[in-house]
Amino acid sequence: MTEASSLLRFVFRPFCGGDCVGHEQGGLAVPCSSVLGLVCIDVDGTLVGPSHEPTDAVWRATAAAVARGQHLALSTGRGAFGPTIGFARRLDPDGWHIFHNGAALVHSSTGEQQVQPLDGAVVEFCGGVAERNGWVIEYYSADDYTVDSFTDLAVGHAQLLGVAHVVRPIDDLVDPIVRLQFVVPIEVLPWVMTEMTGQPAEVVHATAPGMPGIAFVSCTSPGVSKGQAIVDLAGKLSLDVASVMMVGDGLNDLEAIKTAGHGVAMGNAAAEVKAVADHVVGNVDQDGLVEALDLAACL
Repeated sequence: MTEASSLLRFVFRPFCGGDCVGHEQGGLAVPCSSVLGLVCIDVDGTLVGPSHEPTDAVWRATAAAVARGQHLALSTGRGAFGPTIGFARRLDPDGWHIFHNGAALVHSSTGEQQVQPLDGAVVEFCGGVAERNGWVIEYYSADDYTVDSFTDLAVGHAQLLGVAHVVRPIDDLVDPIVRLQFVVPIEVLPWVMTEMTGQPAEVVHATAPGMPGIAFVSCTSPGVSKGQAIVDLAGKLSLDVASVMMVGDGLNDLEAIKTAGHGVAMGNAAAEVKAVADHVVGNVDQDGLVEALDLAACL
C-alpha cells in the first residue's frame, strides 16, 4: 500500500453525495471536491477473479460511480465478444471500450470499431512458431477469434472467456486480425519471448486467476498499448489523462498505469506493476476494485 492510499480513512458524505473517502493533509481531514472523469478497468485479475464473474459488490460500486457522473471503460486484453462485451455494456452501454491491449476500440452501443491490424508477415511467422513448437495460438479480430486446437489449454481458455470451444481455421475471420496470442504453460514463457525477439510487434504477457500456471503472450502492432488507448479514449471524452484512473494487475497494464493520472494496482498485481502505481488496493478476491472506485470518487 502506498503512503497516499494508507491515508484514505475518513468518510465525508455531504461533499460528494455518497460514501466518499476523504484524505488527510497536515493532520486535518480534507473533504473531496471532485471525482475523476474516467476510470479504465482491466478484466482478469481486476474486474473478475477465479469465479470469472464480477461480484455483486463490484457491480454496486460501478453503478455508484456511474451515478456520480463518472465514465467507466474496460481496458482489457480480451476481445469484444462473449461475456466480456456484456461487462462493457454494463459498465457503459453507450461508450467506447479498450480491447486487445489497445489494438481495438469498440463502441458498446453502435458496434463501431477503431482497429490497428497486425502485419500479415508477423501473423504468418507466429503461426509457424506455434506449429513448430506445438503451442496453442489464437487469432483475433476486434469481436471474434479462432483457434485450431483441441488441447486442454485451448478448451480451458474458451471456458475462461465464457464462449464455446469451436475449432476454426484462421480464414474464418472476416475482419482484420488485430492480435494473436500464444497460450502456454508459464515455464514456456521465456522460450516464447525468445522466439519473438526481433519481430516488428508489441509482445506482452499476462496471467489470469482463472487459469493459474498459464501464460498468455499477446502480439499486436508496434506502438499498440493500453496506455496509448487511454490517451485516445480520454481525447474522445475531452478529458485530460490527469483525470483518468487505470486499475489493473498484469504486465500488459503497466503502460496504462504509468500513463493515467492515477494508476492503481490490485493487491494481486505483479511486483513491477505495484512499483509504478500511485495506489495499491486489495486483491481481486477481496473486491479491491471497489476500493479503487471509492478512491476515484475523491481524488
